Amino acid sequence: MLSTKLRRPLPQRIRPSAEALAAGEPVLIFDAPDRERETDLVVLSERMTPELLRLQRRDAGGLVCTAISDDLRRRLELPFATDLLELGRARYPTVGRLVERPRYDRRSAFGISINHRQNYTGVSDNERSLTIRSVGELASAAGQLSEPELRDRFTGAFTSPGHLQLIYAAPGLLDERKGHTDLVISLARMAGLSESVTVCEMLGDSGGARDLAAARRYAEAHGFPFLTGSDLIEAWQEWSSA
Repeated sequence: MLSTKLRRPLPQRIRPSAEALAAGEPVLIFDAPDRERETDLVVLSERMTPELLRLQRRDAGGLVCTAISDDLRRRLELPFATDLLELGRARYPTVGRLVERPRYDRRSAFGISINHRQNYTGVSDNERSLTIRSVGELASAAGQLSEPELRDRFTGAFTSPGHLQLIYAAPGLLDERKGHTDLVISLARMAGLSESVTVCEMLGDSGGARDLAAARRYAEAHGFPFLTGSDLIEAWQEWSSA
């Protein structure tokens, strides 16, 4: 259910996707022809289940990552993966030589990887969905917690490294960056939902990303909403200026 405390009206073009996300249903999002040219199968983190994770793993097949807002990242004092590599440069020179700008963007959104403390290995659908859902629940509760409480809850719930990759949205979201991380957190923010969404790239049978037409057919066949990056960027501009 969408939040009744939205400060701005939700653009109509994204309402079906926002409602599906809020209900714990998958949404498909294609970024752009001039970016990764990928469609991600996305789920609101706090609504993740073993069945939804299995759907991502089976029908999408890419890397499962959980996106959080930059505000939550900063409050938790979490580093980017590139920050950690840079810190290790002096002791491990080879590591420093690995840090490179991605071909499709000016920086990587990758952060740390985590497991829930209740997990054994953390990789099964049951265990990884618990990790994801717990991140979403933390994002949902973040506004009611002080920073020390938030950090204590995070460190009390998770260990690192683990089998869930965290990715971080840009501070300005779609005003600053237009990757899947920023697209999904922008959608959650416009919908008034908790700002953690779990994504997985849809792969094709040719060895590359699933092409746009095939991704659309999948969405239609399963009754899942489909959005493009341009849909979300236009909605973001409309919502931001309201």
